[in-house]
Parts: sequence; structure tokens; C-alpha cells
Amino acid sequence: MKLVISPAVNDSRLARIVTAAGPMTVVNAADAATAVCEIVDADAFFGKLTPELLRAAKHLRWVQSPTASLEHYLFPELVEHPCQLSNMRGLFSDVIADHVMGLVLCFARNLHVYLRQQTWAPVGDQSAVTDFVSAPGTSTPVDAAHQHLSDLTLGVVGVGAIGAEILQRAKCFGMSLRGVDPQRRSVEGVLDEVWPVERLPELLAQSDYVVIAAPQTPETYKLFRRPLFQQMRRSAVLVNIGRGAIVDLADLTEALRAGEIAGAALDVCEIEPLPAEHPLWRMSNVIITPHVAAASPRIAERHLETLLENVRRFVRGEPPATLVDKRKWY
Repeated sequence: MKLVISPAVNDSRLARIVTAAGPMTVVNAADAATAVCEIVDADAFFGKLTPELLRAAKHLRWVQSPTASLEHYLFPELVEHPCQLSNMRGLFSDVIADHVMGLVLCFARNLHVYLRQQTWAPVGDQSAVTDFVSAPGTSTPVDAAHQHLSDLTLGVVGVGAIGAEILQRAKCFGMSLRGVDPQRRSVEGVLDEVWPVERLPELLAQSDYVVIAAPQTPETYKLFRRPLFQQMRRSAVLVNIGRGAIVDLADLTEALRAGEIAGAALDVCEIEPLPAEHPLWRMSNVIITPHVAAASPRIAERHLETLLENVRRFVRGEPPATLVDKRKWY
């Protein structure tokens, strides 16, 4: 058996891969020409597979993508090829869920407003603030414009590993939960019923925070356009940590301008980097982070461990732990 790696990995990673591969030959291709020659009799491949490489391969049975998302990895010939494809899903769930709850807390506690104004001026109508009585069991005054998370509902669109982790964290804050997904029907110990995608309008109508955690597929491309925003609560906030292409930026901008939704938190955008002149940058009810929800010092080690586990499985004749359906893109 033979595994080809392209682009080449560093020496320390290569040593770990060689150990995991056992009897399998490992070729760390130094350049594209070497990869084309070596893949002819290869059984497995890790790296960026191109149409040229796939045409050269005669015995390829397994391909490991270095990414979790596949919209920029798949091409028609690879979809039709009989080889198995695995990705890097499962590396980012806790990290991205933390980012989502950070964004939710920013809106709920108006942190984005206070950060911009940097003055001693509480947000909202101060006449609505409850009188504070200094007695055991009482709390400090709460501004009416501030939200109490356990009074709110969070809905997740796409309840895969990341979506499930978001729901778990939201449950810890006492929020009511909703979820839609094309396949998953529950999250054990968290959400008894995950709705089919056909019930998305119900999720939108019931959620104070709508979190997109879906992958980009032909079905989700530009899924969120003006009609969906108009089905959300006018007080709701959209959070997108899935893929930028799922949300039509022009429609989102107009929905915010029209007050059809209350705000948006975007870690991914249809256009990246989002141009400096884009009006979303100037909206006080929008938080934009530069595609960093998955950033963590733990990701590199997790990435390698997923690769090593799938290499071991291939040598043993087992399917990869992160096998994907090429036709569905996940």
C-alpha cells in the first residue's frame, strides 16, 4: 500500500504519519510533478487533490482532505470517483461554540455598544430600571434594554457537531433551544427533538438568536435571503459561523436597514475580506469578526490526530472516522 502527501508536510508531522502508516509506504511529495508521478500507483492521498492528480491515479481508494469544509475541495470527477473521501470535521466544535456564545453575550449585555461609546451611559430607558434595595437576595439594577438569557430562545440551523455543541452551551445558560437539520433528529441530553429543515420557518419565528452552523452545499447556498429575514422576529439577531455564502449580504444589509431583524453577528461573509466600504462595517447593530471562530492553539494537534487515526483505519481496512458523502458535500 502507498500514501502520497502533497503539498509536503514538515519532518515532525511526517515522522508521526510514517509511524501510523506501519507497513504502508509514505511519499512526501516535494513538488507537484513528483506528486503526479507517485500517485499513479497510490492507494491513498492526503492534501490538495487536483483534477490532474486524480486523472493520474490508477488505484486510489481513499482521499483525506486537509479541511473540514468541502465547497472548495470537491470537483465533479472526484464526486464520481469510487474512492472514499474524509474530511477534518470535529476539530472546531467547542472553539466555535465558545465564539457563538461570546457573540450572543455581546448582544444580550450590549457589550458592543459600551465598547464603542466608552462613556458612563447605560443603554436603554433608565426609567425602566428597577429600584435597587440593598438587602439580602437582591441584585443590582438591570437596564430594560439588557436581555436575560434564560428568557430567550436560541435556534440552530445545522445541528452537526458544531451545532450540537452550540446548543449544549446555550442550555448551560438556561436558554430555550430549537434546531433544524436534514438528518439529525435529537441531541442526547440537550434537545429531544431536532426538526427537519421543512420546519425552518417555525424556528425563525420562535428564536431570539438564529445561529447558522450549516455547511455550504448546493441546498444552503444563499439560503438566507430577504424572505427568511422577514420570517424572523424583528427583535432577533442572526449569527453566522457556518459559511458566508449561506447569507446573501445585500439582502441582509437591507433587512437590517428596514428593521426586519435587530442585529447580526458575522464571522463569515459572502465576500472575504469584507470590503472596507461595505455598509455593514458602519452599522452599530452588527458585529463582524474576521473568520476566526475556529482559531485555537489546540487545532493543529487535533488536525494531526484526525489524520493519524484515519491512516491507521485505512491500514486496518476500516472506513475513516470522518467519512463524508461526496454528493452532499458533508
